[in-house]
Order: sequence, then C-alpha cells, then structure tokens
Amino acid sequence: MEMAVGSHPTSKFTPKALLLSSTNVEPTKSNSIYTSSWLKRQFLGSPLSIRTKAKSSRIPLRSSVKCSVSQATDAATEKKSQLIRRNDIRNIAIVAHVDHGKTTLVDAMLRQSKVFRDNQFVQERIMDSNDLERERGITILSKNTSITYNDTKINIIDTPGHSDFGGEVERILNMVEGVLLVVDSVEGPMPQTRFVLKKALEFGHAVVVVVNKIDRPSARPDYVINSTFELFIELNASDEQCDFQVIYASGLKGKAGLSPENLAEDLGPLFEAIVRCIPGPQIAKDGALQMLATNIEYDEHKGRIAIGRLHAGILRKGLDVRVCTSEDECRFGKVSELFVYEKFSRVPAETVEAGDICAVCGIDDIQIGETIADKTSGKPLPTIKVEEPTVRMAFSINTSPFVGREGKYVTSRNLRDRLYRELERNLAMKVEDGETSDTFIVSGRGTLHITILIENMRREGYEFMVGPPKVINKKVDDKLLEPYEIAIVEVPEEYMGPVVELLGRRRGQMVDMQGTGSEGTTLMKYKIPTRGLLGLRNSILTVSRGTAVLNTIFDEYGHWAGDINTRDQGSLVAFEDGTSTSYALASAQERGQMFIGPGVDVYKGQIVGIHQRPGDLSLNVCKKKAATNVRSNKEQTVVLDTPLDYSLDDCIEYIQEDELVEVTPSSIRMSKNPKLIKKSR
Repeated sequence: MEMAVGSHPTSKFTPKALLLSSTNVEPTKSNSIYTSSWLKRQFLGSPLSIRTKAKSSRIPLRSSVKCSVSQATDAATEKKSQLIRRNDIRNIAIVAHVDHGKTTLVDAMLRQSKVFRDNQFVQERIMDSNDLERERGITILSKNTSITYNDTKINIIDTPGHSDFGGEVERILNMVEGVLLVVDSVEGPMPQTRFVLKKALEFGHAVVVVVNKIDRPSARPDYVINSTFELFIELNASDEQCDFQVIYASGLKGKAGLSPENLAEDLGPLFEAIVRCIPGPQIAKDGALQMLATNIEYDEHKGRIAIGRLHAGILRKGLDVRVCTSEDECRFGKVSELFVYEKFSRVPAETVEAGDICAVCGIDDIQIGETIADKTSGKPLPTIKVEEPTVRMAFSINTSPFVGREGKYVTSRNLRDRLYRELERNLAMKVEDGETSDTFIVSGRGTLHITILIENMRREGYEFMVGPPKVINKKVDDKLLEPYEIAIVEVPEEYMGPVVELLGRRRGQMVDMQGTGSEGTTLMKYKIPTRGLLGLRNSILTVSRGTAVLNTIFDEYGHWAGDINTRDQGSLVAFEDGTSTSYALASAQERGQMFIGPGVDVYKGQIVGIHQRPGDLSLNVCKKKAATNVRSNKEQTVVLDTPLDYSLDDCIEYIQEDELVEVTPSSIRMSKNPKLIKKSR
C-alpha cells in the first residue's frame, strides 16, 4: 500500500477504548457494529486516501455489501445484469487460522439448530470425520453441511486452517457469498488468517468477524479487533467490506453476543448476523444451466459425486447436460441422481434451483473445475485457480531387502496409478514422472501437505520409499529465486535466546517482536527461506523445551539466501543384515541415540540411530556375545536406553540428501540411498 497504517501517531496496537478517546468526535454505534469507517478516518484521514493502484487490478465485487443494520444492495447494478437475489439461502465458509475453533463452532451451530435428536450421541468435532483428522486434531478436507434458521437455509462449509491445505480454501470460496472469519481472542490474526481473508476479499465476499474463545482468562478483544481492522486495510478492502460485523463467541460453550461482557445463552446473535450481513446468492434463475464442480467425492455404489453451487438455471434429476472444461472442450453426460444438503446429511432431490449447493451423480469422468452446463446453450464458468506448490519430494518403489513383507501394493504401476488418482481431488498438488520409470516427483504446498498423502497411502496398503523434501526454485532474468515464508514463533521469554540463534542460523530475518500479555510469552515474526523451515519444528521444540509454537505461511519468491545447514549430527548405520541384540546395542548406544531396541530385524544400510558427532558411523547392532566354556557366576546385566520413537513427520524432517524413508503399512524405517552411495564411491 502507498500509505502504511503505522504512519499515524496512534500506536499500531492501541486498544479500542484509547483509540476512541483520542479524538473529540464521538463515534456512532449501530447495533454494536464496530464503526470501521470512522476508525479508518482516524488511521488514514479520508476513506478516499486508502484507494491504491492495486485496487484496479482486483477482481470486481460481486455485490456491494453494507452491513449497518440492514443489508443494502445496489438495485441499479442488479437490474442491469438481470440477476436476482435469493433471500431464503445463505452460503458461507468458516475460515480461520489453525486451532482458532472453526470445527468446534460448527459443532455448536449444528447442536443448537436441532440437527441431532436430544438423546443422540454426537462425538466431538463431528465435521472431522476422517480418521487422520481425528488422530491429529486438525481439519484436512473441507466439508459441507446445512442448518435452517427462521426459514432461512444456511449452507456451511468447514475449511482447513493449515496453510498447507490452502488449496481447499481457495476453491471453496467459489461456492459462497460470505465468510465467517474466526479469530482467537488472545492470538488475534495469524498467518493463515491473512491468507484466507485476502482470498475472500479478492472474491468480493462479505465478512463477519467472530472473536472466538472469548471466555479465555487472557482474552483481549480490543487488541484483536484493532489488529483485524488493520489487516483489512493492509489487504486493500473496500469501505463496505471494512464495515464488518463483530460477534464475540465461545464455541465450546455455544454462546455468542454483540459485546464480550454480554453473551447470550445461545448462538442466536451469530445466526442473526449471518442472515443480516451475508447476502443471498445472486442468480440468473431463467438463464442457461451453469454449475461449477468445486469438490469431488466417491461412493462405492454411486461412483463419482460432483459438489458445487448452481450459478444459473434449474438442475433436474435425469437431465441431459454438457460438461465443459473450456469453450472448445465439451462432452455430454446425464444426471442420474441429485442431492442437496439438509442438516448433517445428503437428501435426494428432484430439482435444485440456482443459488443452492448440491451434489450430482452420474457423470463418471467429471473433474474439479469443470462446468455442468445446459446441453444446447451452456457455457463454461471460469476454472478454479490455486497457488503454485513450493515443496517437492521423490516417491519411488521400495528397494530394501524387506520389500513385500508388509505391503499389498508394491509395484511402480500401483504407485503411479495411486499418485495420479490423488490429482483428481487435490488441486494444489502436482505429480510428474521422475528420472527413472519407478520414480515420481510429487509437489505440494508444504511438507505436511505431502505427508498426509503418504500416511493415507500407507493405510491403504502401499509400500514405497520417499526422499527428503526440497524447495521448488525459480529462475528469473538468470537470477535464482527461492520461496520465502513468514514464520510467527510464540515462545516464553527465557527461551528467546536459543530460538533467535536457531532461526538466525537458518537465514531467518526478524521482522517484528512483541509481548503477548500476562502469559510471559513473546511473539516473534520472521521472514525465512522455506529451506530453513525444513526440519525446523523438532529443533525449535528441543531448544525451547517443547514450549514454542511455530506457524508459517508462504510469502514470496526472493533471492537465494545462501547455504543452510539443517543438521549438525550424522547417522548411525547398520553394518549388516540380521536381528539386533542387547549385547550389541549396549555398546552402540554410547555412540549416540538409538531408533531401535533389541530383537528388531535390520538390514545393511538402515539408519538405526543419531550419531553424536558430524558424519555417519557404521555399527554392528546384530553382534552376539561370544559363548565360552568358562563358567561365570552371573550374566552381566545390560541396561539399555529407551529408543527414540520417530513418527512419519519426524522421519521426513530428519533425513538428508543421501537418505530415504521406507514407508510400509506396519513400519517406518530410514536408510541410506544406495544409488547415491555408489555414486560417492
């Protein structure tokens, strides 16, 4: 932006009460809506002064949303475009940073809208239906549900909070007219908050800000609102978008209100804000049929199911349609079954009118981003665009001596088919053939993005090997550019020194540092190369005694930062094939920390521990105590240290250029790459 928010003498994080008292003009409040236009004038003078050159390049607004008390729309614009607005439906996405309480808030909304029976058992975070989501406590896939409030149907889409799954959020925003931006009452806007808000504003969506977890003892709603408002200005939001409604809520208790001190006994104020501030879908009811496939699901009996919002026309069961990728690429299909979302399930429907979100069966080869259009006069909608991947990993068939012991699918054909099938649903991922016929290069938004795919494949019975993560560099004007990310680290003050030193070694540049209140923690903001983040999570937890919280998001491509050493220690490598013994491990553990215990089958080249010095060391962990005919009064008691238990994520963080992770349904092992060892000789 041409004018920074901090240029005003008022402090960047001035609490609302101080901010309001810094002028003689008394701001107006309308139904407890935060008077953002008034604040904008305090920060930047006239609202006109926030107009920047960047504004002209933004996607034009679909509607002009003014949420003061009533929803006002520009009638002239609607008349000109011959679009009408449905007032009986609201399509919203719930977006936020990870762990700010999206899924818990959806749980409370479902319970209070009587989706479940009073005596029905409902598990916690019901929208996280995937096994992996439940184990990790995160949302990975976006999911649809709907509730009814005062004769208004509200279609709700729960989205992931991790930046690695940002592709899910980007395509979901095509289906909705507004978003609930959930912000933690202590942390305030975080990296992923910025990313999802930027995308929502580019689409011209209306935003309702929900300050969640307001019942936390250290909650600071004034700071959170001021920070969120500054974020709107930084992202070049329009005046109408900056007039956002603020709702204070506790998703866990199922309460919401228009002020933090006065919460209602239910989420009524939140539902009212959604109906009043989020506009209904703008549709061409009599126009030619148009529906963009935004999500794909698979059912064993029904086959592929395309999910999306109907933009124009009426869709009927049994209708012949045209499926278009572009103007030139079209094919024909037939809708065999049609479903809409009601409460927590899909309900069969005969017809669906424009503006509603529906699921379509019968088109077996439909892909995300294709348009289901009228058979005679249908035209495709713009395809979905997502940001480019930044990290890649090499997948190859398992070449260890233990191949085929545990896995069901072990050939390169099995691996290839599964990886290319993932592309049908995962838009932000790319798969390319590698240098050899049994190697494939998988690119994604981050290490977690690809690790989730590896874990899913492992559970499906696949056996394969993966190499270390590498960043995807670019060359512009013969200059090498690499991806940089914004890292926000929250750490107690006593561990600040080691954390700052660690990030400095990883070529990180500190951008900002501030205290976060009474909890004695410091928030540090860094700009750091993506290479520096590989393997950082375990290191930062070690130096901070497990207390640091690290959040990252892609920022931009910048100049090559130079060499980065991500690991100071070498590996302990098995010397021969066999079964590990207590006798051998007793002497081996003096060389470093072990990954294995006694009685474990190992093979030559397998990594069995971390060396305490730089450089690798070969060990014989299968050596047995020599038997003699000399009697001894007592066998020597061997005390072994507890071996390190590394998860899949830990192993991928640990390995370096000449190492591989062997993934099977039952085991995760690490080994030296035999191809690179031969080359080095």
